[in-house]
Amino acid sequence: MQAGFLSFYDGVFATAQGREALLANNIANANTPGFKAMDMPFQATLAAHLGGATPPDPEYRAGNTVGLDGNDVALDGERVEATKNAEQMMAAATFLHQSTADLITALRPNPSGS
Repeated sequence: MQAGFLSFYDGVFATAQGREALLANNIANANTPGFKAMDMPFQATLAAHLGGATPPDPEYRAGNTVGLDGNDVALDGERVEATKNAEQMMAAATFLHQSTADLITALRPNPSGS
């Protein structure tokens, strides 16, 4: 049986890694004619992962300005989203570390014997 917080953080990391791959692909294709930027709805994907459902498919970004070559990747926007995603992953790693440290402390026997 897996502890509840481990399942939650597994879902957070899986969702953030999937989003990171999409953002990296968007940045890599910033100069590809006709390329359309994609992203995933983080909340819906995490909820599906935690509920054991199939996560939603990635979605095309709406509202981006399309260049003359048909590409709609905005590098500055992609970098901002990649930074936000990395910060979410770092925060989750910090919380996971603290949660496991608290669990280890709680399971450790009392050295004073009382």
